[in-house]
Amino acid sequence: MTMKTKKDNIAEYILRTWQMEDLVRAFPDDEALEHNTYLRDLKQMMRDEGVMQAGHVQIVRNAVHELEELHRALYDTEATYRAAWLQLMPSIYLLKAKTDRPTQSDMEMCLTFLYEIMLLRLQKKPISAETTAVQEDVSRLLAFLAAQYQQDDYDDYDDEATL
Repeated sequence: MTMKTKKDNIAEYILRTWQMEDLVRAFPDDEALEHNTYLRDLKQMMRDEGVMQAGHVQIVRNAVHELEELHRALYDTEATYRAAWLQLMPSIYLLKAKTDRPTQSDMEMCLTFLYEIMLLRLQKKPISAETTAVQEDVSRLLAFLAAQYQQDDYDDYDDEATL
């Protein structure tokens, strides 16, 4: 498995961290977690922050917030980005209306949507053509944001955590 840092690709970093959080939740007492420094540290963070049952550790919540800030900045300054977002926005707001957290940020909704698609694929469940089309649009938007994040050195500090 290729280890990704937040700087390499912030969107992949967030999604991979969510996946690792779920792994820790599924196997909290597995001895293998203790042999992997990253998973052991993540498990400890999750315990310390009270997110062993649900939620996300602060470092990943911060990354989502940074991605949201970049999204807003580009929306305000880049016409091409704004046009892409405006085209995708109805789908995202429809998804928000169907969740138990309709007030979550736009980027968190995009990431949650992609994560849920990944889970459906792992379970070999069918995904409609309409959902796949939205997934492709969301993936392109997040890929653009991740590239912009990397190019602009948006991160104010060098996060050493890797996945």
